[in-house]
Amino acid sequence: MTDRRIIGQFTALTFCIAFSVSGALIVLGRFGYSVHGWVRSLPQFMMNVPFAIYILSPAIASYIVLKRSGTVASPKEWLATVFHARNSILLYGYVIAVLALYFLIHLAVSGPIATALPLYTFLLSLPGNLIIGGLEESGWAYVLQPRLNAALGYTASSLVTSGIWILWHVPLFFIPGTNQAAGLIDFGMFAVQLIAFRFLYGAISLVSGKGAVFMCVLCHTMFNAASSAIGIPPATWAGTLAANAAVGLVAVARVAIRRSRRNR
Repeated sequence: MTDRRIIGQFTALTFCIAFSVSGALIVLGRFGYSVHGWVRSLPQFMMNVPFAIYILSPAIASYIVLKRSGTVASPKEWLATVFHARNSILLYGYVIAVLALYFLIHLAVSGPIATALPLYTFLLSLPGNLIIGGLEESGWAYVLQPRLNAALGYTASSLVTSGIWILWHVPLFFIPGTNQAAGLIDFGMFAVQLIAFRFLYGAISLVSGKGAVFMCVLCHTMFNAASSAIGIPPATWAGTLAANAAVGLVAVARVAIRRSRRNR
């Protein structure tokens, strides 16, 4: 199967799963359905299960399409790539440094956030944010963006993937219980954030080798967990533009350094 067909099938299946499930959740919201950010009971956990299916739609589509194309032979092989954690310590440091830069700039420009939680909640929320957040990258960073990068180059592939990613997130603004539907996250600021981080994930993919997918999964998981602990950025346009511009510039600079070293 060609990369073009893999991209098309992955995108179509991802949206088919995501929009059918999220559409049902939006309708069910009129009858009392709601997502729960912090699960405190079994009923709340059960209510989050269908929402998790929506969020995991890129991961589900990734395995199905890669299995059909013969790229992977089994769930074990797929998981081995997604969770290939043997990477350079410098790469781990890069991911942590970029995330720290984002939040420090956002807080410096926007000021303290009223909804901030104790920092230990960062660790407590990592498992949940792996499922509802990080594992998206087993689709976007495993199937879609690398193949678009091969065809279009880093900048164009990051922009195209950003557009797809933004559209995929739209239902969040209508599902009861999400921060987006509650009005805590502005759509425009959110879109700017998605674009900047797609450039970052694209850069991580290019410099990570076999562990590229895992590094994107880790970065996405840590970002979501930190967002819950620190507050709910993006909070202001000034902070959003400053923090995400920094992330985008660091990502582009990393790719430029890689290219210059390869051209020597």
